[in-house]
Formats: sequence, C-alpha cells, structure tokens
Amino acid sequence: MTEPLLPDTPDTPANPPAPPPQWFGDVLAADGGVVRIRPIVPADAEALATFHTGLSERTRYLRYFGPYPRISPKDMYRTTHVDYHDRVGLVAVLGEAIIAVARYELLDRPGPRAAEVAFVVADEHQGRGLGSVLLEHLAGAAAENEVVAFVAEVLAENEGMITVFREAGYQLQRSRDGAEVHLEFAIDPTEALRTVRDSREAASEARSVGNLLTPGSVAVIGASPEPARVGGAVLANLLAGGFSGPVYPVNPNRRSVRGVRAYATVREIPGEVDLAVVAVPPAAIGSVLDDCMAKGVKGLVVLTAGFGETGADGLAAEHDLVAAARGHGMRVVGPSALGIANTDPAIGLNATLAPVLPERGRIGFFCQSGPLGAAILGEAAARNLGLSTFVSAGNRADVSGNDLLQYWDTAADTEVILLYLESFGNPRKFSRLARRVARGKPIVAVSSGRLAAGADMDRTVVRDLFAQAGIIQVDSISELFDCAALLATQPLPRGPRVAVIGNSAALNWLAIDAAHSEGLRVHRPATRVDRGPGARPTERDAHAGHTHAVGGPVDLGPEATPADYREAVQAALRSEDVDAVIAVVAPPVPVPMGGFADALRAAAASAPGDGKPVLTTFVAESGIPRLLAVRTTGAAPARGSIPSYPDPERAARALARVERYARWRDRPVSPVRRPPGIDTAAAAALVEGWLAESGGRWLTDDEAVQLLRCYGIEVVAFRAVRSAEEAVAAAAELGYPVAAKATGELWRRRPDLLGVRLDLWGPEAVRQAYTDLVEICGDPLLHVQQMATKGVGCVLRVTDDPSFGSVIQFGLSGMIIDLLGDRAYRALPLTEEEASALIDAPRAAPLLSGGAGGPAVDKAALAELAQRISALFDDLPQLRELSCDPVLAAPASAEIIYARARIGPEPSRFDTGPRRLA
Repeated sequence: MTEPLLPDTPDTPANPPAPPPQWFGDVLAADGGVVRIRPIVPADAEALATFHTGLSERTRYLRYFGPYPRISPKDMYRTTHVDYHDRVGLVAVLGEAIIAVARYELLDRPGPRAAEVAFVVADEHQGRGLGSVLLEHLAGAAAENEVVAFVAEVLAENEGMITVFREAGYQLQRSRDGAEVHLEFAIDPTEALRTVRDSREAASEARSVGNLLTPGSVAVIGASPEPARVGGAVLANLLAGGFSGPVYPVNPNRRSVRGVRAYATVREIPGEVDLAVVAVPPAAIGSVLDDCMAKGVKGLVVLTAGFGETGADGLAAEHDLVAAARGHGMRVVGPSALGIANTDPAIGLNATLAPVLPERGRIGFFCQSGPLGAAILGEAAARNLGLSTFVSAGNRADVSGNDLLQYWDTAADTEVILLYLESFGNPRKFSRLARRVARGKPIVAVSSGRLAAGADMDRTVVRDLFAQAGIIQVDSISELFDCAALLATQPLPRGPRVAVIGNSAALNWLAIDAAHSEGLRVHRPATRVDRGPGARPTERDAHAGHTHAVGGPVDLGPEATPADYREAVQAALRSEDVDAVIAVVAPPVPVPMGGFADALRAAAASAPGDGKPVLTTFVAESGIPRLLAVRTTGAAPARGSIPSYPDPERAARALARVERYARWRDRPVSPVRRPPGIDTAAAAALVEGWLAESGGRWLTDDEAVQLLRCYGIEVVAFRAVRSAEEAVAAAAELGYPVAAKATGELWRRRPDLLGVRLDLWGPEAVRQAYTDLVEICGDPLLHVQQMATKGVGCVLRVTDDPSFGSVIQFGLSGMIIDLLGDRAYRALPLTEEEASALIDAPRAAPLLSGGAGGPAVDKAALAELAQRISALFDDLPQLRELSCDPVLAAPASAEIIYARARIGPEPSRFDTGPRRLA
C-alpha cells in the first residue's frame, strides 16, 4: 500500500485489542476440505487488497451494490482495525491467502443490540459452503458480545446470498425495497439451527473422510524397494492391491522403485496428488510437508512414529504438523498410523503396513494402535470376515473415530461399524454421533483398559455410557468379531427367546447356562426328532399349533442326521415363542460336516418374514470354517451366511449382546426435555461474575443454592449461624422441627452422623445441640436447616471426565453402597427416557419401589431432578462438578439436603457453538 492508512471515523481503534483466541478454528467446507477461520487483524491489509482485486466484477457488484475495483485506504483501515465487540471481522484463509471475509457492525438504533452483517467469498471458492460457516462463526462472536439480532441488506438478484441466510435455520423477517431485500433475524441458537448445523457438519466430515478413502492418485513419500522398510511395505501393498489410480513413489535417490518411476520430491510429480502416504523419519517431515502444501495434496497418511507418543517435544511437533496441514486444506491420519484401506474393487486402496488385508465385506473398522491394527486385520482375514474400509489413526492427531462415524453413517457399502477405542477426540460429540448412527447401523466397540484408566473410571462407567449410546461393548478382539459375524450375516433378534438345538446334552446345557447368565430366555419347541430325556411339562401353543416345553434344549441325540437338524431348526424358526436359534453340532465320531451345513442353511432360508438369527457351534475337525459354517457366494460371508463359534458359550454371549442392542434400537427416540422454570440468563450471569472475580473454584453453600434455584432446583432451606442465639433465631425463622449440622466436609460425610442433630423441636434443644456440636468439631460455624421429609437417601453427582465429558451418576447413599460401587452413569444431556432409566439402573433401585417393605418413593421427582441438572450442565460449560448428597426421596418428594458445585474455565472440547475441528 502506498497511501497512509488513516481512520475515517473516531470509533475506529488506532491500536485494536488482541483478537479473542476462541474465535480461531479450523473448519470443514462442504467438499470436505479444511479452511481456517480467524479474526481479521491490521496485518491482513495487503492480503485483503489482493483478495478484493481477485474478485470478479460480478461478485464485487453483488457485495458492494456497484463497481468497487479497489478498497480505499480509509475503508481498508476501518475493515482491518476493529474492536472485536461492536465491530467484528472474520476471514477464511487457505495457506497465506484470504479466501472469504465476513463482518458485522453494531447498528445505532434503540432496543436490543442488533448488527448489520455482510460477507463475500472468492469466486473460485464459492459453492463450498463457506458463507454458511462464516455466518455461524460470526453469530457465535456476536452472541458473546450480547448482540441478539443480525440485519442484512442484499440485492434481490443475489440469490446465492439470500439462500445462505434462508437455509441457515434462522427465522427470517424479509422485506423488499426496490432492488434490495432487507433481512432481519434473531441469532439465538434454536433447535432448528442446531439441526442444520449438525446436518452440515455430518455431510462435510463424511465428505472429508471420503476424500481420503477414495483418492484418484497416491504418492508414497519415502518409498523403498525393501519390503522390510515402512516405505517399501506400504508401496508393495498399494501395488499389489490393484489401486485404480496412479501411484507415485517419492525417493530422491532412485529413478524407480519396484519398477515404477520415482520422483525426488512431491513437487516434481507431473499429475495431481490427492493422497500422500508419509514414511520418512520425523526430522524430514517438515520439508515433506512444505512440498505437499505447495503441490496441493488433499490428505496425508503419516506412518512415521516418534511424535506425541514420545513426550512433550514430540507432542508439540505433532501439533505443528496438524496445524500446518490443516492451514493448507489437508487432513491428517496419524502420525504413527498403520494406514487406511478401501476394498471397493473400483478403488482397491491398501495404503497400510498390514501383511494381510481381509476380503471385500460390509464392515467398517477404526482403531488407533498400528501393531494392534495389523493383528486385527489378520484375525479378520483368518475368520473370513470381510471389511469395506479400514482406518488406523495412530496418535489420532486429526482424523478420529468421530469422523469415521460420520462417514460410515451414510456409506452404502458399510452395514456394521467396529471400533477399538483408546481415547475420544470429543467425548460429547462421540456420544451424540453414536446415538444417531447406532439407530441405523450397529456399532461394536472394544474399550481398552487405557480408556478406562485415562477416565479414572471403572468398566462399569464405560459399560453404562456405551449402552446409553446404543454401542455394543465387548471386552476383547475375539468378542468383537463374534458380534460382527452375527451382525454382518443374520437379522437382528426380535426378542430374548432362544432355542438351543443339538446332539450333545452336555454342550446343549452349557449353551443354556450361558444364555441364562446373559439374560436370554430359553424356549424349547418340540419336534418329532427330539430324543432328549427328561422333557419338561408341555403347554399348548395356540399360534403355532404344536406342543412345546419352556426352559430346556431340543436334544436330537448323538445319532442325529442333517435332516433331523433341518426339521428341528425349521420348527424353531416357525415358532412364535422363539426369536433365535443356537445349533450345536457335535457328532461322537468324525464325519463329513458339509451335509449338516447345507441342512442349516436350508432351514435358515425357510424362516418366515425377515427371518430369525441362527448361530452354530461345530465341534469337529473338518473343513467347515470355524467362524462361518455356511456362506453364500462370494469370498467373504454375505447376508444370510450362518456364523459358527468355537463353543456355545461364545455364541450365547454374542447373541445376548446383539439382542440388547436390538431392544435399544426398537425403543422410540426420547427427546431431551427442558423442565419449566429455568432462567438460563440469570445462571450464566452468576457464573460469569464468579469466574471474573476468582477463576475456577468451589462455590460457597449459599452460591450453590443461588445457582441451582435458577434451574428450579431447591435445597432444603438452611441458615449459617455462629452462636447459640443465632441458631435459635434461625430455627424460629425456618420453623420447627430443625436440624443442626457441622459444616466441615469430614463431618458432613461421617456415617455415624456425629456432626448432626436431628428433630430439634424447641429453643432449648437447639441451644444444646449448638453447644454439643461446637465442642465436638471445634468450629462455631454451623448450619441450622429445616427437617426434610424422611425418605431414602440418594446421591446425584456430575463430574467432568476427560474421556467422556460431563457424566451424571446416581445411586443410593451410604457407606456400604459406596464400597460396592453401586452407581449408574449416563452421559449428558439426558433424554426423558434416560433420566428415568438412570433412577432404575442401580442394583439397589428396587428399594425405591418399596422393595424392602417401605413405601415407594417419588421416582418421577428424582428423574425430573436429573433432567434439571442435565439442562444446567448443558447450558453452562463453566460448571464442572456438582454433588447433591444426600437427596431424600419420599413418597411425594425428592429434597436436596446438601449441594456442592465447582466452576472453572469452559472445556476446550465442549460440543456447542459453530462447527470446527477439535
């Protein structure tokens, strides 16, 4: 710029404040590419001038309502010098280039704060959804500055801009004055707005992963002819896998690698490069990254180790790698990744280090650990289970399981999702995505011990939270594939009733015991070939027209033939009292097993309607695969194949887990309901004020009461006193009877109630209680509290867990209950159904229904209390912990005796606000 840049109005700051750090973020465009959003700064003047002159005349006309070939010095100064409060500017950048600009400026008009908004996108980047993303981020910034509405003036012919506003989910007020359209809308986040945001997020993240898994070309950086080296192994797999596009080895010391022309750097490759597989030492990553950015590579798979897993310096280098890659529009799988694969014959991508890749199938698999990923792929291949796509994310510095869930949700070639999880990228987002995806496609997950240890929780917590999201949790890789084999080949069971059919009494009863222990119910349909002794008494089946006995196996005897099995399985599948069949084939002497396999296939194919699941155990040394006894055509088992397990216990365990999932999926989706009487604004103001005063801390007892009251949550009234006379006065004010309590934390939690005096009916009793407690605890500060209705003591707590986000727990109070760990856990927010299920989940929950001879308590009041707490944490990310202990549940009430709350800075991975990559 040759002219001096001077402010044109007094309100333009000569020394603008530092831009808010929370306004920086990487986002995904609609095409899956990464774009960086950040506040505009004075140093952007030159880049902004270049951006403006690069716009077409048409785009400038639509934005500025006339010719505007060059930004004047005064306008440039005003655009780049903002106060980030009444005037805000955001830019979208790719590398060093600005590709879009958005601004708002406060309007000088009476009433609620409103601002005029406008933005413009470079011509070559229009159609990527950047206008919608910028509008979201600008609205987020405005909300922080108490701006409640946006106003926009748009040319009527600018249909693209009008569409951005109309499809954003806002309720528009629209008017027209000649050639201009006036738009005005409130920017409060509504359910419609969140739905639009989530839908666009899902589409862009799915497209982003799709770009990685369907590249048109691949460069292997560090390619080597030696198969024992990382660059050699991945190149050999790419070539052997029949990748449909060009493969470019990159090696500065060779003219060719494995007979394929090599290039010294990525820059020298003549064609486009969609995906770069990096297999060079960590020290060389920097120059490789520069080459990839200059070439316009769309994605990186970093196989190189030596980053975050090595310590603080490696983690810093990992962050720098991801930041640089994202800044130039690239996504990163890894570092320390095993690689990615897509078995679609039209793609043929095997960019992994795995020596064995399973055949084509309909299972998607995500894991982190490279060595573990190789073992998983090997076992999948050995079990004859085919995969559609595979991603091993290594350190998961960028692409995570959340991204893969978004991709597999709409991937037509994937019916079952398998996850090996060691950590979560964004726990609240994972829970939200899993709940949605599992409604259409089953998710089976192994939660490693590392996950539970990192969460400072036991496996009960993991189990509860996975079950809440509809995830089938397993404890080992073997169990993972046991469930996957059933889900990929058989229909879901409609209920828990299973028929056990076999020719070995011992194995039959082993299967029955396993089924009962897993919560399944065994039903025994009678058949003409049932030779088992000791049949149970029968009853008439009016629907099927045959007799059956409940509880035992169908014992075909050791001489059973394939025809016997076919008849018995067909009878079970026709019975309306049977939802699934476990068939055990264990001949006393080695015999050919093909006939038995054909008989089971024929029986399963004859099932009425959509069919019922059939599982088998073949106990024999034969040519029948141990995992899949019967399969239809194709290299990998297809829908309709019959899974076989090494023993009937594993079959029963897999069936039980799948049945619980089917039951979860059949339940109607329950909404997250906000109870009435909530004042979010008042609560937010309180928390912001407390944080401004002292930062994160535990609230005082009175502050906790004040905060909870904003959400319709009342603590039984109390008064703090420092003398006997104050205690008497407090009791008179509250009304007798009252309780007197020591305030120290150790005294509150003593099971012998030494620091508590209950049912005080008069002044003298209060004076004596005060004197006694001060003598015992040595502290004159006591609480005098109204007596609550007597009931069952309960505990409701919310903790901020690093692996799962905000987690609520419920259980009965008491030392024995604490020692037994009888608590139920759910991730927030809670739906209506989840709140009720939480109250019924602990093993001691029957006590709340009068199970010990006492009256039933008001469980609905407990569930509503849980919902109010859920809303509180959903609205206030600065609230980090809450403990309501005890809560006395009575037949007509649920009263909180004591509550503690802790506030702190907002978690960096809170799943709200404008879309951005974690």
